[in-house]
Amino acid sequence: MKLRIKGNSLRLRLGPTEVERLLAAGRIEETIRFAPEQSATLTYALELTASDQDVSLHYEPCEVTVLLSRVQASRWAEGEQVTIAGEVGVGQGNLELLIEKDFACIDRDDSENVDTFPNPKAGAVC
Repeated sequence: MKLRIKGNSLRLRLGPTEVERLLAAGRIEETIRFAPEQSATLTYALELTASDQDVSLHYEPCEVTVLLSRVQASRWAEGEQVTIAGEVGVGQGNLELLIEKDFACIDRDDSENVDTFPNPKAGAVC
């Protein structure tokens, strides 16, 4: 799972294997270490819920969890939809949340496109 943070947005990109694991286990996560100290980590996760709300967020120190309705996740995984988008209020504005299928880059070789969805623009001519 890839994490991109830009401004007041948080984007998670998942490959096919990660989507399968999410649907099977109900949660996937990654942890990044910033220094040797045990507390110098950030865990980011995507977790399925039974809630009717499509996308929400749970934050605690060193961990950010994006919560996604199981129904919405199943529709997204099985269909052509690329992105699930939502916003959560953060006191002073909103945090935009995006969950996306990770497509193969058309300008990279196959070794860099392992476990990605086929790019719909592959083979297109300008």
